Amino acid sequence: MQQKTVALVAHDHKKSDLLNWVKTHQAIMQQCKLVATGTTGTMLAERTGLPITRYQSGPLGGDQQIGALIAEGRLDALFFFWDPLNPAPHDPDVKALLRLCSVWNVPVACNESTADMLVTSPLFLSADYQIKKPQFQEPEQTLQTLKK
Repeated sequence: MQQKTVALVAHDHKKSDLLNWVKTHQAIMQQCKLVATGTTGTMLAERTGLPITRYQSGPLGGDQQIGALIAEGRLDALFFFWDPLNPAPHDPDVKALLRLCSVWNVPVACNESTADMLVTSPLFLSADYQIKKPQFQEPEQTLQTLKK
């Protein structure tokens, strides 16, 4: 069975919420390949013992690195506990990350309730379930369509 690759991201005011959530679902998370932005990943690895591939901190490009995983079809789910009440300097990156999840049909949970529902779904760890990837035109086809 191929492991699902799951990204864990949290804004500063939500890091403790994500940590508690991961601890609650640690048995499920240990069955996944985990990736995270820098500060969040370091905190989670130290406090849970889970192996986590860590990218840059979000404001330093970590959100974009995770976005690249989405665009390359290498991410199965994103758990992003973001803080809508405290704007971050990298809000455009956050919006871009969430947009990519919608574009590529990647499941995303932005709060604990949604995260609970996602990981408790029988489809979450199922080897049979594959994300339906949208089919986009090749750039050359798009240019031809625009010229018509």
